[in-house]
Order: sequence, then structure tokens, then C-alpha cells
Amino acid sequence: MPELPEVEALKDFLTEHLVGHEIVRVLPVAISVLKTYAPPLTALEGHEVVAVHRHGKFLDVETDGGPHFVTHLARAGWLHWKDRLPDGPPRPGKGPLALRVALETGEGFDLTEAGTQKRLAVYVVADPQEVPGVARLGPDPLADAFDEAAFTALLKDERRQLKGALRDQTLIAGVGNAYSDEILHAAKMSPFKLASSLTPAETHTLYTALRTTLTEAIERSRGVAAGRLKAEKKSGLRVHGRAGQPCPVCGDTIREVSFSDSSLQYCPTCQTGGKPLADRRLSRLLK
Repeated sequence: MPELPEVEALKDFLTEHLVGHEIVRVLPVAISVLKTYAPPLTALEGHEVVAVHRHGKFLDVETDGGPHFVTHLARAGWLHWKDRLPDGPPRPGKGPLALRVALETGEGFDLTEAGTQKRLAVYVVADPQEVPGVARLGPDPLADAFDEAAFTALLKDERRQLKGALRDQTLIAGVGNAYSDEILHAAKMSPFKLASSLTPAETHTLYTALRTTLTEAIERSRGVAAGRLKAEKKSGLRVHGRAGQPCPVCGDTIREVSFSDSSLQYCPTCQTGGKPLADRRLSRLLK
């Protein structure tokens, strides 16, 4: 799933390629991708793109006096830039193509979604705050106003485990399954540690790990073409998706805890005092 660093990189890429150009066609292929119907997709046509924004994991294409095109790529969605779009409208079928946006230059982009769980979402709205997921977002962890005091206040009464708290978009916007693993590894903390139990020193360590991990991931992604961002993300991960491999910090074997619809990865030596976590929901440290 694209998370804050990849969506930030996509925002920068689209800013360079879309701003100043006119949207001439928006062609839906999978109707399920559309989450709003008024105004229609055609309301975007004939308008010039004036800015591209990021709200958590949402991309927001703003047009001149027209509506906003907001999309969430979900778990299996992606954006593919085309220097030259194919001639003729796309044909509905069993392929991953969900929607196409064409510019006056003949360039444009496709939104695709792999797999059977169709969660890719597109909204056409007058204001991004009309999108429920955007309206519910917590603060952006890289915003200037999100200082250590703000982070401390968020976690003060948070009785969930750190892994779940970091992934909650209403608490902190943009961090998902992969980067929550990476942040906790950098902070040397168990994913099952209670957020409200952190000492001031631990809160400082976690805040630093949060900002540093996301900032470094953005820097790695800066200037990378949209089609190569997935590979760039994977290459920069230290623990997430690397179960069974040696930890790059201490050499211990990276372990995994699986849930019904996701999994987490961690290093026992770096994060849990050498003790493996039980691989079941609501695990406790094995004794």
C-alpha cells in the first residue's frame, strides 16, 4: 500500500507533469472506483490543473475554479504515468485498469488496481473535506505544527498498542503497515507496547524515529518516476516484508506476527529484549 512517502513523491511527480495542463477526458473503466456522482467526472473536463496536494494517503488534484479530483490508492492501487495515452477509449474487462485521465498534450495517467478486493477510490468534490476519509484525518506527522509536544499529547491517553496507534489515520495521517514497522524498529520498541505507557524519554525516541524514518523515505523517493516508486519503497525497508532475513542492525532473524488481513515484522533483539512475540492476535511476549 502506498503510504505517506510514496504519496508525497507522487504528489511531487504530478505537480511537475499536471500543473498548467488541461484535463480533456476522464474515462472510468471500473464503476466501483467512483465514490461520488455529483458533480460528475465530466465536470473536470476543460479545466486546468493548478495544484496537487497530499492529505495523508490521499492525492488531491485541484483545478481552476472546478472540482477537485481526489483519490486513495488503497492496498493494491497504483498510478501509471503515460507520455502518450493509447488511442481510443479503454475497454472494460478483467484487467487492472480502473480509470484514465487524459490531458490536452496526449499525456495522462491510468489508475489501476490488482487483486479481487476493490478498494481504490476516486472522489470528485468541490472541497477535499467533503471526502469522509480526508475529513477524519489526524495531523500530518511532517507538518511544522506537529512538534514533540503535539505528539506527546496525542499519545498521553492512548491505550492501544503502538502498532495500532501509529496506523490509525484519525490519530496520525499517512503511516501504514510498512512504515509503522520501520518506525518501531528505528525506535527499538515492541509493536505491542502500550502507547500510554511511554516515558518522556521513550516518547522523544519514538517521535524522532517517526520524523526521521518518513523524511528519509521521502528523500529516497524524491525524483523517482512514478512507475519505480514501489521498488524504491521495498528496497529501503529494513524489517517490513523481510521475515526470516537478518536484521541489518544486529543480525538477529526478523520475525513476523500474522493477523487475519495483515502482518507485522520486527527484530526480537532490537525491539523485544530478545523474546519472540506469539504469532496470534493480541499476542503477549512469550515467556
